[in-house]
Amino acid sequence: MAELQPHEEFPAIRKGGSLILAWQIRNKKVLIVGGGNVAAGRIVNVLEADAKVTVISPRSGLIPEVAYRVEKGEVEYVDRTFIEDDLEGVDMCLTAIDDPEASREIYKLCKARRIPVNVADVPPECDFYFGSQHRDGALQIMVSTNGNGPKLANLIRRRIAEALPASSAAAIDKVGQLRRKLRRRAPDIEEGPKRMRWMIKVCDEWSFDELAELDEETMEKILDGYANEMVPAPPSRTFFRCGALGGDVVWYTAVTASFVAGALSSFMWMRRR
Repeated sequence: MAELQPHEEFPAIRKGGSLILAWQIRNKKVLIVGGGNVAAGRIVNVLEADAKVTVISPRSGLIPEVAYRVEKGEVEYVDRTFIEDDLEGVDMCLTAIDDPEASREIYKLCKARRIPVNVADVPPECDFYFGSQHRDGALQIMVSTNGNGPKLANLIRRRIAEALPASSAAAIDKVGQLRRKLRRRAPDIEEGPKRMRWMIKVCDEWSFDELAELDEETMEKILDGYANEMVPAPPSRTFFRCGALGGDVVWYTAVTASFVAGALSSFMWMRRR
């Protein structure tokens, strides 16, 4: 069979990457073996995803942050080294100990039980990587170098975070509220494509700052345009409103305002002449 040439309309496949997912582990049982700095970071990661976390480590190996999580009852704690029975009922295992042989054994046990496992700093013994993460409200961004350069991932993540609009988190929160309101107005499955198209229009038309300032009244006015797939201009670009035409609101944009002001100025100048 003749080899097919790359098609210019279809993306070329680039091997060697990872499948980046927003993995839902709410109420899943996550086992963390270790109590040091890496374990502390892993604990934060999985607690923020609402997992049920068990930490296994001798108390002498707990750094202050991990000990604090234990004392607050944020995690279950077992004061000893790992044993095979600890994997019973576990949905995910994370090892963060300075013992390569013990880590390798845990990895093998997890693979035998089909438990997703991450062995800190040993990419070949990881079913997934954590990457460098930025979190602001509902916004989560992860940068991964696929185990090649964790420090570079951290530097890239910082640059991305610095470039984000300050209102990103608030805008995302308000868009989430708007989507939920829209789904209540148009709940049918058949409306899915239309809902998606319309929400895309809203996000294209309104800036981050404008979305972040949405209130209940404005959301309802925006939603009134959904039936005809119309998106009203943001109030921040409004010159004035006219209640004519049966009470309908007519929005005059800043462009119109500028045109009117310019025309009036020219008219007054001509009269003085």
